[in-house]
Amino acid sequence: MGKLTNKVAVVTGGNSGIGLSTAKAFIDEGAKVVIFGRDQATLDRAVETLGKDAAGVKGDVTSDADLTRLFDMTKAHFGKVDVVFANAGIAEFRPVEAANDEHFDKLFEINVKGAFKTIQKAVPALNDGASIILTTSAADDTGFAGTSVYSATKAAVRSFARTFSAELVRRNIRVNAVSPGPVATPLYGRMGMSEEEAKGIESHFASLVPLKRFAEAHEIAQAVVFLASSDSSYVVGTELVVDGGLTQL
Repeated sequence: MGKLTNKVAVVTGGNSGIGLSTAKAFIDEGAKVVIFGRDQATLDRAVETLGKDAAGVKGDVTSDADLTRLFDMTKAHFGKVDVVFANAGIAEFRPVEAANDEHFDKLFEINVKGAFKTIQKAVPALNDGASIILTTSAADDTGFAGTSVYSATKAAVRSFARTFSAELVRRNIRVNAVSPGPVATPLYGRMGMSEEEAKGIESHFASLVPLKRFAEAHEIAQAVVFLASSDSSYVVGTELVVDGGLTQL
């Protein structure tokens, strides 16, 4: 038996990167999975890759209606919800003098409001004893230049892991966060930078990591599996750092 046999998991941002790798890892451990994302084409491709134990729902984490539909459809399709991986988010890096209102509002809308609404809408659907995992970032712990707004959003999500835990522990629902360092995912290609700029920032971050490389998405996925499963039954409100030593050494 797998670590998540007979469990049903929801993964936001599940159509690529860490989310897709985690959805696959959940299925490998015996779970049924519903992935949620904004692009129908990539959702369809992801579901085809994941196979019969996966379903996809198109929607936006900032939309109450879309999130309500996500959890209603999950319960209708699989009967329950045992795990929520609130992973959807975006990254844009700008120095403070270049961080305009559009940049600030977009990051807080998706990364903070989106995570909050995901869990708010999930709570009525969750079984007692469920597990919630939030995606934070090594940037919430270290003062990387040019990341002030992004880092603040991830620090807010880190706070959610504590406060949601305090509210939901009465139902034995555990809330934790996974904190990746630099990861080789499509995220770095969607930051609004030129290819040259993106390669430059990737090279810079890799040089800062003691292991001298980016993580692969499946390495983060295995940490999420741990937090989703009974292996972490005594872990509540914490942040599991998976960053190659970036913030630790």
